[in-house]
Amino acid sequence: MSIPPPTLVQPAPAEQPATRRRLWWHRLVLGLWYRPVEVLDEARDRGACSAAVLLTLLGGALGLLASGSFRSQWRTGPREVVWQLAGVTEAGVLVASLGLGLVTHAMARTLGGNGRLRPTVSLFVVVFWVTDLPRLLLAFVLPEHHPVAQAVALTTWGFGCALAVLLIRGQHHLPTLRAVCSVAVQMLASLALLKLGPVG
Repeated sequence: MSIPPPTLVQPAPAEQPATRRRLWWHRLVLGLWYRPVEVLDEARDRGACSAAVLLTLLGGALGLLASGSFRSQWRTGPREVVWQLAGVTEAGVLVASLGLGLVTHAMARTLGGNGRLRPTVSLFVVVFWVTDLPRLLLAFVLPEHHPVAQAVALTTWGFGCALAVLLIRGQHHLPTLRAVCSVAVQMLASLALLKLGPVG
């Protein structure tokens, strides 16, 4: 009985996991406007700290420059005091933004989420400021209580809410209702304090 020749077929190599391409911050920021679901899915479990810090500082600077009181103080007051005010304001905005992200993460974890801290906080801050940029830019040409400014503020706020819910639902694997509860308090606070301006 003849012995069959050894086979020349080699076992297939183990399939290597596909490497995820780097998500550059400018692609993240622009993509949130025209393909938000795809971008948030691509950003899942990734941190975006540099984009979050940059957008927070940009948003704080635009808010300061659009303020009539700040511009008048810049023209009439001592520049050292104005620079100190700008620095304190930027630091406060950064801390407040970080606080909103931390509260969102804590709420999501309390409601049964399993997402990680760094991606949740940084991406929430990115979503918050990306959707607020139109209101900040419009503040240079219209007063905050103008009907058009109010309409833009409400529209971008609603868009920000929707993106925040999508973000938390994907990062923490929560159902939609729990994701809404995770972001509701923070987004209502932003509506009262930032989007609509001071009451009265």
